[in-house]
Amino acid sequence: MSEKLMTRWRALAGPGAERLGRELIARYEEPHRRYHTTAHLEAVLAGVDALAGHAEHPDLVRMAAWFHDAVYDPRRGDNEERSARLAERALPGTGPAPEAVATVARLVRLTLTHDPAPGDADGAVLCDADLAILGAPEEVYAAYAAAVREEYAFVPDEAFRTGRAAVLRSLLELPAIFHVAGPEREARANIEAELGRL
Repeated sequence: MSEKLMTRWRALAGPGAERLGRELIARYEEPHRRYHTTAHLEAVLAGVDALAGHAEHPDLVRMAAWFHDAVYDPRRGDNEERSARLAERALPGTGPAPEAVATVARLVRLTLTHDPAPGDADGAVLCDADLAILGAPEEVYAAYAAAVREEYAFVPDEAFRTGRAAVLRSLLELPAIFHVAGPEREARANIEAELGRL
C-alpha cells in the first residue's frame, strides 16, 4: 500500500474517507494491471497539479483522477462507466455535496473519449493529465505501449493490432490531443511511430 498516495488522499478527501482511499489504491495494485497502476495514478495526479491553475474545480478534478481507472478490466469496454458509478456509490458517504459527486462522475466518464466540450476547463485538465504519457520521450512511450500490450496479453496479435490501431487513429483524429497544454507534436509523432510498428 502506497503511503505517499494515502497521504495525498487524506489531504484531498479528509479523515472520513480513509477506507475508500485504501480501497482505491488496492484497485490500482491489482495484479492484472501493467500500465493502469498506482504509478499511472501518481502521474495523472501530478499532471492535474501542474495544470490546476486552468481548472475551475481542481480538487474535483483530482478526485476524478483517483476514480478514472478505479475499475479496469481489459476484457470489458465499460470501465469508465463502471468507474463513474463507483464514484457515485462511494463518495456520498464521505462528505461531498451531490453536485460535487456528479461533477466527479461526469469527469470520469469523459476519459472514455478524452474530448471535452469547449469551455470545459475541468475536463480539459483531466484529459490532458491522463494522456500526458503520449508526449513522453520515445523510450518512456515505448514502455507504456509495451505495458498496454501486456494488459491485453489474452488478445491474439492480429486482433490486438487492429484494436490498438483504431484507438491510436481516434486520437490522431482529435482536433487537438491536448486541450490546455501538452507536447502535441511529440504525442502525434509517438502515435504515428507506434502505428508504423503495429
